[in-house]
Amino acid sequence: MNLEEPEHIAMIRDTVRRFVETEMPRDQARRWDKENHFPRHVFDRLAGLGMMGLTVDEEYGGAGRDIPACMVVIEELSRRSMAVAVPYIMCACYAGMNLAECASPEQKAELLPKVAAGQLLFAYGWSEPDVGADLASVRTSAVRDGDAVIISGAKRFCSGAALSDYIFTLVRTGPANERYHNLSLILVPPNAPGVSITQIDCMGMKGAGTTDVLLCDVRVPLANVIGGAAGWNRGWDFIVGSGLDVEKLEVAAMALGIAAAAYDDSWNYVQERAQFGRRICSNQSVRHLLADMRTALHGSRLMMAHASQLAQDNKTCRLETAMTKLHVCEVGRRVALDAQTIFGAYGYAKEYDVERYVRESLLMPIIGGSAAIQRNNIVNWMGLPKA
Repeated sequence: MNLEEPEHIAMIRDTVRRFVETEMPRDQARRWDKENHFPRHVFDRLAGLGMMGLTVDEEYGGAGRDIPACMVVIEELSRRSMAVAVPYIMCACYAGMNLAECASPEQKAELLPKVAAGQLLFAYGWSEPDVGADLASVRTSAVRDGDAVIISGAKRFCSGAALSDYIFTLVRTGPANERYHNLSLILVPPNAPGVSITQIDCMGMKGAGTTDVLLCDVRVPLANVIGGAAGWNRGWDFIVGSGLDVEKLEVAAMALGIAAAAYDDSWNYVQERAQFGRRICSNQSVRHLLADMRTALHGSRLMMAHASQLAQDNKTCRLETAMTKLHVCEVGRRVALDAQTIFGAYGYAKEYDVERYVRESLLMPIIGGSAAIQRNNIVNWMGLPKA
């Protein structure tokens, strides 16, 4: 069994890491975080490297579907800034992967070349004020009106909606009691009449922005239904496809990148910081923290590689992706908090990146399916009886 990173992925990792150092310096990343700013010029330069095409087939201008490579890009970007990492996911994953899997041939031909070029961002309009994990209970509704669709409702925690070209909106398109058979996915432009977007001020994920979206009799073409007219009432089939498995890995990749950065900063800091006449790297408590951090990161990276390859090979992997999401996100939070412990008061100051690592790491066990949901799914999929 060869557990070494494939050469082409190692090259992508090195390319993105060098890009981050030259195009995303720490002082700029701190400014983006403070100002909740999306650096579009940096995103466009990243697109110029072809990184957006890692989920798009060559016939549409991409590099071919490569889930492990895509996760490495997310990880490396997340080391430095959510302001670039999240928009990358909005392009390569939310748009690229979902279109590749669910769109009609006409939609693929029109939209996937734009994804590969970095010209198309999707925001997820799934959660609602009273709907989180139970997506089949969404209340936002849509009705057909000739060759148009009229949408009304509200979406919450719709990250990146103000930046997006389309809000990938889950709506009810039939009787409420039919649940899984009455849902559709519709592309809603954020500037369409009847759409209003309000920023939610959150601890982290600065740059992409988290929003509430209100939809009041929003009219879009029937062609905006994912899958075309044949996709009407098939939204649940699309949601439970492989895209949901990969979404869990996207969040885990962010958590892994944040944790890796926290570990690297800690490793360097303990060799520079001196107290009581000696560097703090000589303290056994600090050395043990670093050993535990490195061990947890190593295990997390192996889990990521395994689950990503299963997804790449189109193998059933809902259990593995749920376990990976659960474990890596909780490791990420623990490593970030351990880094703050090592840095002491400096880890609480915005002058140091550890403060951001902590804020970002607290979010990862929540988004993309909470830790509690992952635990429920894991034991359910293992076949554990409830009674």
